[in-house]
Amino acid sequence: MKSMFLLQVPVSNPEMISAPVTEPTIEKLRIIDLALMPGSLWIMIPLFLMLAVAIYIFVERLLTINKSVREERNFMNNIRDFIHSGKIESALALCKGNGTPLARMIEKGITRIGKPLTDISAAIENTGQLEVQRLEKRVSILATIAGASPMIGFLGTVVGMVIAFHNMEINPHNLDISVLAGGIYTALTTTIAGLIVGIIAYVCYNVLVSRISQVVYMLEAKSTEFIDLLHEPV
Repeated sequence: MKSMFLLQVPVSNPEMISAPVTEPTIEKLRIIDLALMPGSLWIMIPLFLMLAVAIYIFVERLLTINKSVREERNFMNNIRDFIHSGKIESALALCKGNGTPLARMIEKGITRIGKPLTDISAAIENTGQLEVQRLEKRVSILATIAGASPMIGFLGTVVGMVIAFHNMEINPHNLDISVLAGGIYTALTTTIAGLIVGIIAYVCYNVLVSRISQVVYMLEAKSTEFIDLLHEPV
């Protein structure tokens, strides 16, 4: 029969066995708290305003562009039938009732019927350029925000760092690492905010540019279709 021996370890304080280990509480860092700190608020307010402007322009322009590409069903077929039937007034009325960039461009071409095709083509092209400029209205502001907001955020960081090191210089014997670290990450928050605003504005700008390019392609295709329509035998 084998005997079993238990290893006994003397414990000086028995309460240590059952006492739970308390972990140090870590305060969670929230970006919104940093954004509202007085040290960075003078930079954060312009960045918030730029973000609001960028979102407004993006939504407004996107709705306008989507409305402009909404073509009435069989619009060009109806225009073709009216022109071949000699119903120019009906074709003009159809264009005026449509109210899209394509309709206004075709309307300009219809008003030039009877003149040389080069004049008709030039009138349509000029109208198309005006319509594209209308669609591009305020889009350049998005590009400005996309480029300026990171620089504004970086400016806030540089100013914050200068202030932090200035405080170190004037109080060399009373340095507190927590105060210094707090000032530095508060200053860096402006760079984060600037980058966020810049990225959002940059993405919105490229989405609108892509949509406008699609509209330009559609207008060019329809203008060519209209010129070919005038060449068709009645």
